[in-house]
Order: sequence, then structure tokens, then C-alpha cells
Amino acid sequence: MIWQLAQMLWVGGVWLLHVGLLPVLGQIGLAPLLIDEIASVLTALLVGFSAACVMFQVLVLVQIEGVASLWRDIRGQLLLMALYACAMFLAVRLGWPGAIQWQVFSYLVLGFSGLILVLQPVPGWSGRVREAHP
Repeated sequence: MIWQLAQMLWVGGVWLLHVGLLPVLGQIGLAPLLIDEIASVLTALLVGFSAACVMFQVLVLVQIEGVASLWRDIRGQLLLMALYACAMFLAVRLGWPGAIQWQVFSYLVLGFSGLILVLQPVPGWSGRVREAHP
């Protein structure tokens, strides 16, 4: 359940920001420069939050499946790709602020790796309901 909660928070947040919130801000009549400023601040905060959630998912995956699952399992590879995208986004934002295309690219890599990760099974899930042990 922790895996799914962390995944829902960061993947849902990444997609909701650019598919839901920013278009709505444009529809209600905010100035385009204000929308760009809001998008810039919220995107950076969301990428940082996503990095924390991805690290949490990495810890869950390593605890359940082992360290080797980070490079052998598709879930581990997707988590490493998402973590790399977060790092690339933040590094470009801090080190080369004029490179908007690289920020957009790394945000898209983060979003699509999250989308593919959602389609993967939860680690340790055997497909049946687990019973609580007293």
C-alpha cells in the first residue's frame, strides 16, 4: 500500500500539474506571465517532491526484492530513470537556468517513466488478497 501511495502522489502530481492545473489557470483568465511563474515554482517543488517519493519507492523495492532488482527489474530501472530525470531537471535549473528545453525534456522523462511504472505490478504482490496475521 505504501508503494501505491507514493506512486500515486508523485505520478499523479506530475501529470495533474500540466494537464489539469495550468490549463485551468489559463481558462480563468490569469496573465500568461503569472501562469509561467506559477508553473516554474510549482514544477520545481513537484520535481523535488517526486525525487523524495521515488527514493522511498526505491527503498521499498530494495527491501522486498533485493538490491539487484534496481537494475534487473523493470520497476527498478524505471525508478532509476525517474530519479535521474529529477536530478537532471534540478541540476539544469540551478546550473543552466536558460535551458528550458532540457528542463521540459527531463520533466517529460519523469512523467512517462512514472506512467509506465504505474502499469507494472506492485512488488511483493502475488495477485491475491493477503490475510492479516494476529
